[in-house]
Amino acid sequence: MEQQGGVLVLDFGSQYTQLIARRIREFGVYSEVKPCFESFSPEVAKRCSAIILSGGPASVTAEDAPEFDTGWLTAGLPTLAICYGMQLLTRHYDGVVESGASREYGQSELKIEKESPLFAGIPEGELLTVWMSHGDHVEKAPAGFDLIGSSKGAPVAAIGSDQKRCYGLQFHPEVVHTPRGGEIIKNFLFEVADCSENWSAAQFVENSVNAINNEVANDANVICGLSGGVDSTVAAVLVDKAIGKRLHCIFVDNGLLRKGEVEEVRTSLGEDGLGLQVTVVDAREEFLSALKGVSDPEKKRKIIGHVFIDVFEREARKIPNVTHLVQGTLYPDVIESVSVRGPSATIKSHHNVGGLPEKMELKLLEPFRELFKDEVRKLGGELDIPDKLIWRQPFPGPGLAVRILTDITEERLKLVKEADYIFQQEIKAAGLYRSIWQSFAVLLPVNSVGVMGDNRTYEQTIALRAIYSEDGMTADWAYLPHELLKRVSNRIINEVQGINRVVLDISSKPPATI
Repeated sequence: MEQQGGVLVLDFGSQYTQLIARRIREFGVYSEVKPCFESFSPEVAKRCSAIILSGGPASVTAEDAPEFDTGWLTAGLPTLAICYGMQLLTRHYDGVVESGASREYGQSELKIEKESPLFAGIPEGELLTVWMSHGDHVEKAPAGFDLIGSSKGAPVAAIGSDQKRCYGLQFHPEVVHTPRGGEIIKNFLFEVADCSENWSAAQFVENSVNAINNEVANDANVICGLSGGVDSTVAAVLVDKAIGKRLHCIFVDNGLLRKGEVEEVRTSLGEDGLGLQVTVVDAREEFLSALKGVSDPEKKRKIIGHVFIDVFEREARKIPNVTHLVQGTLYPDVIESVSVRGPSATIKSHHNVGGLPEKMELKLLEPFRELFKDEVRKLGGELDIPDKLIWRQPFPGPGLAVRILTDITEERLKLVKEADYIFQQEIKAAGLYRSIWQSFAVLLPVNSVGVMGDNRTYEQTIALRAIYSEDGMTADWAYLPHELLKRVSNRIINEVQGINRVVLDISSKPPATI
């Protein structure tokens, strides 16, 4: 725990752990996620206002249950234990946990059995819609803990000890499927743990500028691999605020970008826009040559990553006395690199500059290692970056290479660029761009017969995909107005020669990816 008065979230492997930390920060309180096997530290505990034990897929009754240092529970810190965390808490205080007899998955109704600081503002006897996901359950609450909530599938669904300032919830208050979950977390922070608001974008900017100035020598230069996306743009502006023209941004045109992307980056982020010092490198031929004949998406990602490193390294050597590299690493990337079972086996292969620091022997500047995506956007607003840049939809590192499901040719690139451009135009015109997490076109490896005028055609197929999401971890397909889809389909077929069919992807994540 790096900041005084923060909340430590111990991760037992729940898919929702990141959401817990985000919900806490939404209330202006600093939070940090550590793996559940983090050793207890009295020094860290002194800096904490509270701890939260996350859910997880394991069973507390299993021999291979995740490691946990019980020192965190004996330190006297206000504690909120969720799902698996509640079961762990129960066993620690000699309650009874059983497996298999009572399971709940999905929405359920929680009855408030007793008034509690955790449920402040929610009357006793009221029914709350909550999200359950458990196989094990608490059969008997520990001595000294009150039953404060129950459901049909979990008669002991919420427990609490006001004396210990310690509470357990079988449901997940952090997810949107628990509508009043935010109130419960807020109550824990301010009614139970007496947290103070110590987290804001303005404070983060001030602290980061000071830290960067202390890190980078006065005569040193810094480079940044600019992508035009939200993270690298905001990171570059923040570092520029600290060291000015000693920051050198390199934007690599790999030929796999959206229509108009290069010029937009040059004008919006360069001297006439945000005032960054941007070098645009035309490496289209190198990338497309290396990708010739390759269809497998994982091979495409790896090839693009290797070529990017070569190009970036070549350009960086032209700048004297470079000591640091800026990366827009986000907190989810940091969290995912340490799992409850140890270091993650796979690092995202489309993280373009993943191999640069070791190869180039540069120190890293990762100002957003503690931030989530929505926090980076708030930070962008604090830095007066225009909304059109802050709210750009995410774009994959490999670009259009993974939106062409066959090998890449100039002709196929043109088709998907034009179709995607039309889709983006219509989404923006309908006022939907900001509410949608991502919207894009994919060129499918499907040719079909069509009729245009009096002629039969045998041309290619474009799939449209638009999804809603908060963080990209899970997503649902966006319900687009019929008239909008009609216009997009009509325009693509009429304006993009070589496309005679448009289809719509209506799958969610999971099971499909974005």
